[in-house]
Amino acid sequence: MPVREWDGASYDRISATMEALALEVLERLELSGEETVLDAGCGSGRVTAALIERLPHGHVIAVDESPSMIDAARARLGPDADLRVADLLALELEKPVDAILSTATFHWIADHQRLFARLRAALRPGGRLVAQCGGEGNIEILRGRVRTVLAREPYARSFRDWQPPWNYAGPERTRERLLAGGFAQARCWLTPAPRQPEAPREFLSTIVLGPHVQQLPGELRESFMDEVLALLEQPVTVDYVRLNIDGVA
Repeated sequence: MPVREWDGASYDRISATMEALALEVLERLELSGEETVLDAGCGSGRVTAALIERLPHGHVIAVDESPSMIDAARARLGPDADLRVADLLALELEKPVDAILSTATFHWIADHQRLFARLRAALRPGGRLVAQCGGEGNIEILRGRVRTVLAREPYARSFRDWQPPWNYAGPERTRERLLAGGFAQARCWLTPAPRQPEAPREFLSTIVLGPHVQQLPGELRESFMDEVLALLEQPVTVDYVRLNIDGVA
């Protein structure tokens, strides 16, 4: 089951910040233009489109766990794009790919050991994994402010038994998991990447605080966001820390 529900159209509308981060990751992936590449967690297809441009004689397989995201990607990329609803923890491809690109996805997956084993199985020997996700220390400042609101009634009653759905891992443990999952080489590092989104309310409620908002009954969601935004300095800064991953199968 997905750890949260996504609105692909809303995400596509306000995800320019995530796209900019992802395009920097794409620059790390060296391509000749003839490879088959898996976009693991393609979202609404913004970065998939850039990847397709890099592969004029190749092929892109784009997967996402959210049907809504795949619908948005289909609207962007057209009927001929190879788009699939798929859980990365149960990923099965017809044959191994040359490379895997993934951005802003792995931190939504609890079991990184199983994830990396599945990704390794999807790569040909010598194939590359180039990825970035939220890492250790990600949005700690912002989440600290949000916890103040979560402790207040009437919101607190909705979070008494709530378990956060993210997994912000550190680089050393991630490297160990990659090697244990069958990768021959792995390099991982953290990068601070603070961002000021153009539409902070929708950006926070859709992406950063989406799990919190979805946990609340509908009548409390707008007041929750009002109180969160009242605690944040202006302009709103999301204190991202990104975990960068380079692996060779």
